[in-house]
Amino acid sequence: MVLCSVLFASCDMLENHPYATKIDGKTDINTTNAAIIQSSGLKPPFKFAFITDTQGALDEMKDALDIISARGDIDFIVHGGDMTDFGMIKEFVWTRDMLEKYSIPYLTVIGNHDCLGNGKETFNYMFGPENYSLQIGPVYLMMLNTVALEYDYSYPVPDLEFIENEALRIATLNASSPGAVTHSIVVMHAQPYDGQFNNNVAKPFNYYISQLPGMEDDDPARPDGSRAKGLCLNGHNHSTSVTDIFDNGILYYQCANMAKRTFFVITVTEQGYEHEIVNF
Repeated sequence: MVLCSVLFASCDMLENHPYATKIDGKTDINTTNAAIIQSSGLKPPFKFAFITDTQGALDEMKDALDIISARGDIDFIVHGGDMTDFGMIKEFVWTRDMLEKYSIPYLTVIGNHDCLGNGKETFNYMFGPENYSLQIGPVYLMMLNTVALEYDYSYPVPDLEFIENEALRIATLNASSPGAVTHSIVVMHAQPYDGQFNNNVAKPFNYYISQLPGMEDDDPARPDGSRAKGLCLNGHNHSTSVTDIFDNGILYYQCANMAKRTFFVITVTEQGYEHEIVNF
């Protein structure tokens, strides 16, 4: 009898496929917001906030967004994945609706928790493709799905073809219009050599990423404290770190989960970028 009660109490955890259930509110959000950011005329210097692994920490997320909004200097927000704990529709809706309360455009990537159940389909329906890119003046942003473990390696994660094609596209653009792209930022949930990453392709991943403008820098230690014109951002491990994973000058900035009341502010300048850790 107790077992039956538990099973029935858990029924609210079961949800219909998102295409069989109407999801009210905005959908295809990344595509829409990327277009808004691209057409805004934004160029360096600009700032964006990086939050990640909110996973139901709604009070902490609201506090972070209040701080971000009150600063008045944040041009957009990037969410590094794990918006949810269980990949449930209502969890995605909670996160989306909270972000929508602030007049700041935001972008997301998918995390491993977001893939649970029908989470991948919900993410695609509400936010759009798992791999996409945008350009802000001379700054290129690549947004990636890197949670290969959730796909049992039967799906190309990370999608090397997408990354290679994008690197070639940007190289071609720079060849025809020198200096069109000078900075590159790559956002993912899990970094290379993490258990979620398909580490069979870690080295090819690094090779293609390193082809992006500004990623490998000849002068990594600048007198003004800024860094090179390329960086990678990730979450997932619920801790904060800065790692040169491949010993080639490309730094991976890992942000702690929202429950630890931490987020980053990245300032992109003409010379490079600056990294601020905000603990609140």
